This record gives sequence, structure tokens and C-alpha cells, in this order.
Amino acid sequence: MTNAVVVADTSLPHRLGSVTVTVTDPGGAPLPGTAAQVRQTGHDFLFGNLLFDYIDWADGVAEEPARDEAELTIWRELFNFGTLPFYWRHFEPAPGAPQTERLRVAAARFQAMGITLKGHPLVWHTLAPEWLGTPATEAVIRDRIRRDVADFAGLVDIWDAINEVVIMPVFDAEANAVTPLCRRIGRLPMVKLTFDTARAANPKVTLLLNDFDLSSAYECLIEGVLKAGVDIDAIGLQTHRHQGYEGDAKLAAMLERFARYGLPLHLTEVSLVSGHLMPHDIVDLNDYQVDDWPSTPDGEARQAADIAGFYRTALANPAVAAVTYWGLTDRGAWLRAPIGLLRADGTRKPSFTALQGLIKDAWWVPPTTVVTDDEGRFDLTGFKGTYEVTAAGHTTTVHVG
Repeated sequence: MTNAVVVADTSLPHRLGSVTVTVTDPGGAPLPGTAAQVRQTGHDFLFGNLLFDYIDWADGVAEEPARDEAELTIWRELFNFGTLPFYWRHFEPAPGAPQTERLRVAAARFQAMGITLKGHPLVWHTLAPEWLGTPATEAVIRDRIRRDVADFAGLVDIWDAINEVVIMPVFDAEANAVTPLCRRIGRLPMVKLTFDTARAANPKVTLLLNDFDLSSAYECLIEGVLKAGVDIDAIGLQTHRHQGYEGDAKLAAMLERFARYGLPLHLTEVSLVSGHLMPHDIVDLNDYQVDDWPSTPDGEARQAADIAGFYRTALANPAVAAVTYWGLTDRGAWLRAPIGLLRADGTRKPSFTALQGLIKDAWWVPPTTVVTDDEGRFDLTGFKGTYEVTAAGHTTTVHVG
């Protein structure tokens, strides 16, 4: 035994922290030469996934509670950061009738499990309520933001504040009242009203600007928003790869483009396919509709390799603070694509094992026993997060940051 714990994988030095731990007796006196067991219990990094499928289970009205509970147990093996749906059309199907209580009950249950929660999204042109369309659209949007951010303060303190602003004023796939407002007042005022209203409702909130358009158009938007003095907490980058993963080098280059703004980056919507790839001539992923999109052995092998490369590359950039994979299972997956880490029947794909090998193996300190030095101390170097130290019959929590 030694008097130091040092993580084996040092390939991500910016993800590591060190702390000197002093083991004491109940009276506070140091205990030299004492064995201490060290066990990592959590990551600071936000490894995320959707919680959409488990709200009914958490709210006590699930059709298949045993299945949902089993899947959520698997979910928690890897993830500590969950996204909840606040799509306005579904959240408030009629004016003044939001599903606040239902979602608060679920959020409280998830929070009690140690899951950090994010709401998605506050403002978006897609899935805007059909009843929204009065001359007072801006006031209604402000009221919605103010209400929901305040109602969920302490439960949901991270939000995709406004979604896909690059396309918002020219969006024409469905009629909605948000696009005309954005067209009338402009993208920057639209972002400002969202962020300012949310910040006023909860000054402790973390707010993301989120988009799928990762071209220079998004960079121009970010630069304009920052120049206008809007207080962005993080930049959201959607990375659905239904047409194939372009490789680690291209992902790294994209991350560098957005890291230059000096803000945390959240990879908010990650998906990698384990079946046939969507044709490259599809511009809008929503235009590709198939009844049967099976997961295949070859596709699963590709997905596992891609997901390992994706996560390694993401965490290699110090600006990346969160990665949210877009769903646990193929059941009910977006666009019916086989993007899950589990098959529709709940069995694990190789991609789940590959990701587990990173989050809970390569990037996790295994249970270790050390002996304190002459002053009752030992050094702990590991991935930033929480650890339990048990010595002399007493367990304490230590944070490595």
C-alpha cells in the first residue's frame, strides 16, 4: 500500500484534480499509518441522456413500470445528467393548463437519485402551441419563460433557453407564431428577451444557446449575441449523425471553432446510428421517413467504435462540459432510427459497453486502499468528482476538483 491514489489514465490531464485528505478520529486528531478505502462515487463532468421515457414511471402512472425501472437502473450506470421535455405544445396543450405538477413530481424523484436536470427548450418555433398566435405573442412567451423557470427553480436550473435561432425567422415547415415574431424583431432581440426573462426569474439559472446549424452562421449569431451583451452561460451544439460520423478530426476541429468564445460547450443532442446510414442527399433529417430501420451487427460494431471516438474527442477539449446522448433505447427513438445504446428489447448494444468502458473504467478511479502518512494524510489524484473515504469505521465524502 502507498499513501497516494493516482488515477491510471492520465491522457486527459484537464479532467483530473488533486486533493490532500487528512484522516482523523472523532475528536479531529490525525490518524497516521491508518488504512483508508477510497471509492469514486460520481463525475463532475455531465454525462447526459434523455429522461423523456421515464417521466410516467417517476410520476407513478407508467404502463410498464417494471420495464421503465429496469431501464432507468441501466441509465444510471452511465449517466448523471438528464434532459426533461418542455416542448411547449405538449407541456401546455391549452392556455393556462401547463403540466407543471406532473413534471415537478418526476423532476423531484430524479433529483433525489442524484441526477442533475436540464429543461429542453424554453423557446422554439417547432412544437409551439397551436393556440399561440395572438398579437401579444411576445408577452405570452415572456410569461411562459418567467413561469416555468420560476416554478422549476431548484429542480431544473439548466435550460436550453432558445433552440435553433439560426433558422428561426425563415422556418417554414409548419405554421407557428414564434417564427413571425423572430422575423419581426430579429434574431438578437429574440435571444435577448429569452435570456433576460429567464435570468430575472432565476438569477442562478444556467442558460444555453442551442443549435443544429454549426456553420459560420451560428458563429455570427454567437458573436452578435455576445457583442450585444447577452449573458450566455454555455453554447449548445447539436450533433445528430444519422448520416454517419465524420471522424474524430472533424469533431475536434468543430469544437475548436466554438471553444474560441471562452464559454463552456455542451454537446446537447448526440446520436450515432447502429443500422444503415441515412443518405447524404437528405438535407433535413426529418425528411427521411422509413417504417423499418433495424439495428444490425455491422452497424452496431460501427456505432460502438464511433461512440468511443466521439466521447474521447469531446472530453479531450477542455471547453466541453457536457455531452448528452439522445436516448437510451431504440424504442421510440427519434425518426425511428436505431440510435439507442440498447436495442428495442432492452438488451445492450456494443456501444453501451464501449461507453461504459470509458465513463466507469478508463475515466473512473477503482476502489483503492491507501495508508496515511505520519501526519494522517494521503494524496488523491483522480477524475474531478466525488469520492468516499472510509477509515477507522467512519466514511466521509471528498470532492476532487
